[in-house]
Amino acid sequence: MTGPAPATPPGRIVPDGEWATLEFERLFPQPPGAVWKALTDPEALRHWYMTEARIEARPGGSVELVAGPSRLQVTGRILTWDPPRVLEHEWKVAARPELPSGEDGVIRWELRPDGTGTRLRLTHARLRARTAGGFAPGTHAFLDRLAAQLDGRSLPNWQERYTEVAPLYPSNWTTRTTPGGPPTG
Repeated sequence: MTGPAPATPPGRIVPDGEWATLEFERLFPQPPGAVWKALTDPEALRHWYMTEARIEARPGGSVELVAGPSRLQVTGRILTWDPPRVLEHEWKVAARPELPSGEDGVIRWELRPDGTGTRLRLTHARLRARTAGGFAPGTHAFLDRLAAQLDGRSLPNWQERYTEVAPLYPSNWTTRTTPGGPPTG
């Protein structure tokens, strides 16, 4: 990609005791069917999400991902499969050195028509609070890669984009939050 990546809206980290939820909202100029395909087609996921995916496309089906640069092994069941509107699935990661307790969350992708485009709302619930601050810029970087892929642009380097957006998500957010609002830094 030449030049700086386009500015994109930051997500929010919503604390809840030892847990947290990430919330992101993005507007894409493509129709919901195109965005749905990018979220559910293993070949599309291989590019923007840097993921090897196996998805049983049905409620109760399984999801198996080897995701991102750290090669997280994610498993879970599909909780909601409603093309092209809602995909919700468990996001289970076994313990590993950088995640000593693992993760047992839920990701929900909601797509709504917005004019000729699509409004995406991503919610990643039940993350451990101590890891949410690191997952937020990573999710932001992945969504920027999704936008680029949908637009037919070169995909931004995930690590570079993570570094660029990390200041939007202070690492000490768990002790400095405002009720009902985004983290303060």
